[in-house]
Amino acid sequence: MDQEIRLQISNWLSTWGINTTPSDGVSTSVMVFASIVIAMLVYLFVKRGVVRAMNIVIQRSKVSWDDIFMGHKVLEKFAIIVPTLVLSILIPLALTEHALLSSMTQRLLSVTILVLLIRAVYSALDAANEIADVNLVSRRLPIKSFVQLFKLFLFFVAIIVSISIIANQSPVYFLSGLGVMTGLVMLVFRDTILGFVAGIQLAANRMVSPGDWIQMDKYGADGSVEEVSLTTVKVRNWDQTITMIPAYALVSDAFKNWRGMSESGGRRIKRSVLIDIHSIRFLTEEERQRLSKVNCLKEYMTRKSEELNDFNLKTPDADMPVNSRHLTNIGTFRAYLKEFVSNHDKVHKDMTLLVRQLASTKEGVPIEIYIFTNDTRWAIYEDIQGDIFDHVFAILPEFGLRAFQGPTGSDIRSLREGASS
Repeated sequence: MDQEIRLQISNWLSTWGINTTPSDGVSTSVMVFASIVIAMLVYLFVKRGVVRAMNIVIQRSKVSWDDIFMGHKVLEKFAIIVPTLVLSILIPLALTEHALLSSMTQRLLSVTILVLLIRAVYSALDAANEIADVNLVSRRLPIKSFVQLFKLFLFFVAIIVSISIIANQSPVYFLSGLGVMTGLVMLVFRDTILGFVAGIQLAANRMVSPGDWIQMDKYGADGSVEEVSLTTVKVRNWDQTITMIPAYALVSDAFKNWRGMSESGGRRIKRSVLIDIHSIRFLTEEERQRLSKVNCLKEYMTRKSEELNDFNLKTPDADMPVNSRHLTNIGTFRAYLKEFVSNHDKVHKDMTLLVRQLASTKEGVPIEIYIFTNDTRWAIYEDIQGDIFDHVFAILPEFGLRAFQGPTGSDIRSLREGASS
């Protein structure tokens, strides 16, 4: 068939006064030029006609995922393959009389088609990864890790197939030699392999996902996870610095994930105020009367007073403090704090709520507030915590209590001045 085409081209050239035979270079050049022109026309038709029409349909559609494919120019990259396919069919026909050149051109075009195909598939994978990010699928699965792994697999396949095309050998011939290179591959791609295995474990156990706030002191990471890739986890720290953590480190080392706190809707406050032991004492009658008017203590003071009176009436020699029971300022203070945080509008009522006395230390008696705020945002949380303890420190004198504070330089200086005078 190709000889008939050459004969027709030769006859056509002869009508223009060009003497040629079907086997000379002129007809070959004309056929090559005609093949290129046909390929260009096919490309213009596909790009200006088919691709443009499909882009118009995409723009008018109501879904958004196809717009992402259009943004990555996936169709345009697939369109470039069509004229290359046309050339791979027509060029060998034009070079029939030049076997070596025809074979080399055929192989080169085959490799080009393979490269263009891989390029288009890469673009489609990037679009799919972006769609997963938009739909928050990547919060549950490490989509980017799978995309990167698939790209790596396609890269090796393309290398092997390209070499087999150029060498005119079966790909199986080259694949059989990969067993010898396994050790080298394990050494070169150690982080990639470990990262992939770690990525599967992270996804299966939902250990970390984009958007989680993690803390890993070993790597200086304390912030939001922005990206989970095949080999690394990208963390934007609270000070806007970026930390890159090896993916396998999240499996082999310990780290803290604050996702549970965010999902629960409560953020813990666990802080103590140290009470000076020398300020702890029994309440006087005047203080009992005054504190009984405090809204947060009315029920407590009534109930506790009745309980203590009943006990003291049954106790001999109850007039001695050592034999009887009395209200203390620190116990009343604890009761007040518990009622205060229970009624606070920023405290989560369905989570643990404790006001407890811890073991005394050389700094005093710790009264710990253990509660959860109903707003997990960092800035709001700090404001709530600050407001609560501002009130705690300010209200201490009402109970005759003092917060412990170590002596400062001015305290020591005052003592020395007093002694010298």
